[in-house]
Amino acid sequence: MMNYSFLLAAAASVILGCTGGTQNNDTAEAPATPELTLSWKTDTVFTGSESTLYDPATDIIYVTNGNTKAGEKDNDGFISIVNTDGTIRELKWVEGDLHAPKGMALLDGKLYVTDIDAVKIIDVSSAAIEKTVTIDSAVFLNDLATDGKQLYFSDSRTGKIYSMTTDGNYTVISTTNANVNGLEYHNGHLYALDGEGLKKFSDDGNYAQETINTEVTGGDGLVVLNDSTFVASRWHGEIFLIQGGETTVILDTQAEKSNTADIGFVPGKNLIIVPTFLKNEVATYELTY
Repeated sequence: MMNYSFLLAAAASVILGCTGGTQNNDTAEAPATPELTLSWKTDTVFTGSESTLYDPATDIIYVTNGNTKAGEKDNDGFISIVNTDGTIRELKWVEGDLHAPKGMALLDGKLYVTDIDAVKIIDVSSAAIEKTVTIDSAVFLNDLATDGKQLYFSDSRTGKIYSMTTDGNYTVISTTNANVNGLEYHNGHLYALDGEGLKKFSDDGNYAQETINTEVTGGDGLVVLNDSTFVASRWHGEIFLIQGGETTVILDTQAEKSNTADIGFVPGKNLIIVPTFLKNEVATYELTY
């Protein structure tokens, strides 16, 4: 009798266990729908806010300004510092000898900034431009990225991508990228947004290119989350999440005429930083996907 009861109890336990497992599977949460949720937005204190860059070492955001006449040497450019809660730490942290500063990258205590036909090298500790590297034949230098050893920058008008060492020596590494803009470096590879879409370059020093997404053409800012996940913006007011073969519009502010220029990213808070250009703001959105 005891053996029979034991067998009944064991069988019931197995049945309940299996049933519970089935219920857990049925009620498992579905993958989150990719979206951006507004976290904060600054007042309209900027002038043609074009590019944003997060510095994890100091937990601040750099913003380039003065791009309402994006190709003119009018000396009205400046760089701002914004805290990650949206408060303005210093509106004109660096100004003077800046015309239409755009892309930025940090390397070894220096902030590298493209400025029409030159790269300005700013010493972060002194907030001073210590060197200007004029790029021969450059027309409209745009985004800038680093691999931790050297710099990369794009010329949207000539379709060229350059590499540059920290002492200012530069070379053209690619010439067939019409309207190239956003650059980012991740896990040994350079990535670029141009008129054909999102491109990935080989890591063998030859920079052979492969187009890995053809839906986001004419992109502006680029964030690489991992080897197969990207966030890309179009200047007119669109931001996309690219996950493998899936491309999703996660923000569209075209109706509000709010631009989405060279976006940045705060990884610890999963924030996408959006310079709104003609709206003269910086906005951040929390990314879920």
